[in-house]
Amino acid sequence: MITLEFYRNKQVEGWQGFLVEGHSGFAAHGEDIVCAAVSALAQTAVLGIQEVIEIDCLVEIDEADGLLLCLLPEKLAQEEWKQAQLVLKVLYTGLSAIEEEYGKHVSVKEVPYRENESAIVRFKKRRRKH
Repeated sequence: MITLEFYRNKQVEGWQGFLVEGHSGFAAHGEDIVCAAVSALAQTAVLGIQEVIEIDCLVEIDEADGLLLCLLPEKLAQEEWKQAQLVLKVLYTGLSAIEEEYGKHVSVKEVPYRENESAIVRFKKRRRKH
């Protein structure tokens, strides 16, 4: 199953970033439309934040484990924050639609931003295994 966590930052009203983790198991590698859809949306969101809005966000990827972590910097100009929130809202909406159709293979949830530290630690520990 692919799990997606959106990190809710209550101090600044919005999402600080997101984590994609796992494989959907919907079909064989290379034929998995659920995995392809989630990957395309997540990677497009990262590109939108980095290339279109030009925000230097933290991005960590481990393709073998199906991990993608994207975190916005702690301090952003208000306009950059608003634009990033729009990209993240589109991502959340798209992924939620996929979850509605393929709920056995995709789970989308919001978690408090403080929990992202455990996600980063978990992510880095997995990378050391390889």
